[in-house]
Amino acid sequence: MKRKNLIKILTGSVLLFSLSSCNSFLEVTPTDQVSDASLWVNKDNADLFLNNVYSSITSPFGTFDPGENWSDNSINGVNGQRSHAVYAISAYNAENVEGTEHRWGLYAAIRKANLFIERVSEGSLDENWKKLRLAEARFLRAYFYNILWTSHGSVPIVTKVLNQNTQGEAIFQANNTAEEVFKFITDECEAAAQDLPKSAELGRATQGAALTLKGWAQVFWASPLYNTNNDLQRWEAAAETNKRVMDLKVYSLFADYNEQFFEANNNNKESIFQRRHLGGTVLGSSREGLQGPTFVRSASKSYGGVNPTQEMVDAYFMKNGLPITDPNSGYDPQKPYTNREKRFYQSIVYDGSEWKGDIMIMKQGVGSKNATDVSNVNEATNTGYYLRKGINPQYDVLGPNRLSSASYTIFRYAEVLLSYAEALNEAKGAVPEVYEAIKLLRDRSDLPNFPAGLNQSDMRKLIQQERRVELAFEEKRWLDIIRLKQAEVVLNQHSHGILIEDVAGTTVYKVFEAPNGKRVFDKTKNYLLPIPQDALDRNKKLTPTPNY
Repeated sequence: MKRKNLIKILTGSVLLFSLSSCNSFLEVTPTDQVSDASLWVNKDNADLFLNNVYSSITSPFGTFDPGENWSDNSINGVNGQRSHAVYAISAYNAENVEGTEHRWGLYAAIRKANLFIERVSEGSLDENWKKLRLAEARFLRAYFYNILWTSHGSVPIVTKVLNQNTQGEAIFQANNTAEEVFKFITDECEAAAQDLPKSAELGRATQGAALTLKGWAQVFWASPLYNTNNDLQRWEAAAETNKRVMDLKVYSLFADYNEQFFEANNNNKESIFQRRHLGGTVLGSSREGLQGPTFVRSASKSYGGVNPTQEMVDAYFMKNGLPITDPNSGYDPQKPYTNREKRFYQSIVYDGSEWKGDIMIMKQGVGSKNATDVSNVNEATNTGYYLRKGINPQYDVLGPNRLSSASYTIFRYAEVLLSYAEALNEAKGAVPEVYEAIKLLRDRSDLPNFPAGLNQSDMRKLIQQERRVELAFEEKRWLDIIRLKQAEVVLNQHSHGILIEDVAGTTVYKVFEAPNGKRVFDKTKNYLLPIPQDALDRNKKLTPTPNY
């Protein structure tokens, strides 16, 4: 492919960023002077507009404090970070949402999608092109609504282009019910899936992406947060949609659990939908410099924004496939890293493990800069652990380096298998198909399958643990504990770390309350995030989120 260098400043409602690219999906040409009339009669210009709608998808790879830190999987060890100063202690309200937390800002992306759908539908461009691109735009709009819905529950459904200059106060709408938003998302995904291809250029929507989004929304709707009467038909519908993704025969599990997230493996056979990054440009990923291990050979290599908790480490199975709580697992709390499953070693940097040829030491009193920071006074980990999963040692340059082209994986096949197994178990119990789906995941990690003959309750617990481990540090845990209504338990407990010391010549491992590990969750309101006050001030028809 001929390489093109396109570095342009893009303005207005059309284009927002500058970049250099060798791929048409990321290409941007000067369009700040293009009129609205000429924009919609030219496929190339219209494609640029749709590319900008795609660019509204956010990624956690440019932040020092990702959403994973809202959950019990990890904490940020630096004082004052919002994940622990605001969200961990439930200090959020309608007044203090900001930045990427301000999900209401997705209405700007929805407006762009609405504008694309309206103009392209009215236009005279090639019908096959229109059919494909309209399906992509409808998928993107459903994706944005899914974020709003899982965050706020009841939100307005806007499908037309609104303009306050010409329409005045008529642009404002009341909240739709959570059920109406759910139905809109799933209907749009189903419609889009009919016109999307099975495969596409990296970052573009496919049939599998639309069905996976639909299946995820159905799992969320079937879970205890909304399914208070445990309507089994909801679980059956979720299982059916996820099975449709499986039956596409497009996806399978990538051989290396960790390296599937590296840039060399973008758009691999497990990937269903990814948000692109372009290293060396403003679109590059900075995950390594922001979230990886802090010190390597005493040199600062990352801000270390993700410190896995002891609770997360304890969730990993043993090599024999059993949880560490099982008396037959062989787990020894004084040899906590011995005979653990592969995903533990692929995901966590722990005391005595290797990173970039250096042995990482978190033990106290031996002069290591990585010694667990028990008093929150330095830059080392507050839990005794660093993140390994998805961190490419090639790019461990301190700070927002934007060096990596690794895509942010939004959906992958492993999640489909887990969602299918969970939904089917809830609908029908631990039937053979549940075991078959889980076996695929366990085989990749050289683990035996779950024990035969499990009842539904025991299978449920193991599926939830498997899901937590498999999808750890992928921005999934928060919504899982929200939909399962487990947040009121797990987020009302202090997060822990590991303290390692020499006592009378013996290395002793002791679990302790990690600095910045305090958690508070109010079950009367915190299962939904508050609608921002500025939105309530502008639109008097909105109903505020209850109890804020």
